[in-house]
Amino acid sequence: MAQQKVTRRLAAILVGDIVSSTPAMEANEETAVSLFAACLDAVAAVVEKRDGRVFSMAGDALLAEFSSPVNALRAAMEARSALVSVEGASAADMRFGLHLADVMEVGDDLRGDGVNLTSRIQGHADPGEIYVSAGMVEQVRRGSPCAFEDLGEFELKGISEPVRLFRVTGEMERYPFQTAPTRTSERSEFRPHSVAVAPFRTASSADEDQKFLAEGMTEDLILELSRWRRLFVSSRSASFALDSTDPVEIGRRLGVRYIVSGSVRKLGPRLRLNLTLTETESGRALWSDRVEHDFNEIWDAMDEVTARIAATVFGRIEHEEISTARKRPPASLDAYQYYLRGIEHHRLGQLTDTYIREAMDWFGRAIDADPNFAAPMAMQICAASQLPDFDWDWGVRQISKALEIDPHDPEVNRIMGSIKMKTGDFAAARQFHERAMELSPNDAYIVARCAAFHIYAGEADHALELLRRAEDLDPFLPVWCAEEKVAAYYLLGRWEVALDAARSLPFQTRRTRLYRAACRVAMGDDARARQLIAEVQAENPDIATDFVEANENFQDREILETLLNRLHQAGLPDPPAALTA
Repeated sequence: MAQQKVTRRLAAILVGDIVSSTPAMEANEETAVSLFAACLDAVAAVVEKRDGRVFSMAGDALLAEFSSPVNALRAAMEARSALVSVEGASAADMRFGLHLADVMEVGDDLRGDGVNLTSRIQGHADPGEIYVSAGMVEQVRRGSPCAFEDLGEFELKGISEPVRLFRVTGEMERYPFQTAPTRTSERSEFRPHSVAVAPFRTASSADEDQKFLAEGMTEDLILELSRWRRLFVSSRSASFALDSTDPVEIGRRLGVRYIVSGSVRKLGPRLRLNLTLTETESGRALWSDRVEHDFNEIWDAMDEVTARIAATVFGRIEHEEISTARKRPPASLDAYQYYLRGIEHHRLGQLTDTYIREAMDWFGRAIDADPNFAAPMAMQICAASQLPDFDWDWGVRQISKALEIDPHDPEVNRIMGSIKMKTGDFAAARQFHERAMELSPNDAYIVARCAAFHIYAGEADHALELLRRAEDLDPFLPVWCAEEKVAAYYLLGRWEVALDAARSLPFQTRRTRLYRAACRVAMGDDARARQLIAEVQAENPDIATDFVEANENFQDREILETLLNRLHQAGLPDPPAALTA
């Protein structure tokens, strides 16, 4: 008899298991069998939708494989929510485990220690929970908007070494790496006075610090170019979302006439920038230059670069087009590199609380290295504000100090505007948001966040104008910026349009589901509204109306009360009395 061929490959494994199946079978065997089959069918349908394959159905358990760890995690999240739609079932009726493993393929089956370990991870999970291995978290941290709780290391039965486990706690509200494409086709024409900055390259052997440096210098050049009012500058997320290095393709996809590309190299205390400006219609390089200076001199050289780019794009330099004051640069390379480390951790801040605290630590080190560097002061507050024990008074004092140091930093002004709005001072919040847009009129992120302010100020029409402008600047806005349209249309009473805007997003956050539920109640569809709230509760069992009250900062209390009443009608509970006392 011929031996069956065995091949090995890497796969993301998902194991889902019915909880307490034995007692249910003893209580009513036929009902239990029917319910379990419906639950497993619902999970299998989600697996297929996410391009996975069920390779084993063992009684009350399902085992599936995915080539993409992100798809595996998304499938687990969606499968848990799908259980809510199964009559007689709830999210607590199953538990899930995920792991990235090297597996043996035997016919249609997968075997090996990796599959066994995934089963052990699933068996360790509580009802309704999703547990994942540390290796899986590392693979999905930039590709999936999930937050995790680090549970520590565990000894699992039959596994020789301790395994670090994480619990999926829900969707991140603010996830910068997941974008919502706002343009489905390439632009048919180039914009006038338009430019994009491609991510600066580093040597293949460059260390992590140099890679952060290249990303930071790219963002700073985009910011400085965005100060030129008549210059259309494609956003950071648009530049970083494109995987092509071909100037012609980038120009066609973003609709820009010019592209700046280059590389960064750190040479001790000196930096070397190699820069090229290319005309995208023909692919012809208009000029190339090498800039090499000590770090504290590089910013003056960057001013010269931005002026030269603008001169080429405009055909002449119009000094009145650029802000008379520029953002204050850091005084030392160490401070700048600490700041960039902080930014990286801040962008992953809602992944686990550890990233938030590490971001705050890196920003603190940047401040220690340069006490007159305003950006890390502001970003330290932005990171800290995600923690439940954040001191808003301290935040105002810290941002005020940053503004004293550098009143011309647009992001510092925007963060102060956000804090003022949170603390109820809408007049001051308006001034700071308007100042941020004045300082950087072509920054899509700042424009989108200012749109959020106008929603809470009750000015939904103006918010939509700003969101359209932000989408025009950036066809790859982060989801948590693009979702502001849902709130704006809700505020205008355009329920169907709000639902369509939510459906156009690549994934649903707690916020979009809550607004969808409120729209459904307003439309008289309480049944669907209750199902949406059940989906939210499947991922966030403790969610209550205080979450909405804390995050939806409407100036008009009546708007908030109406929203809360609709969500309450849809089944969102009030917090326990002990929490509100």
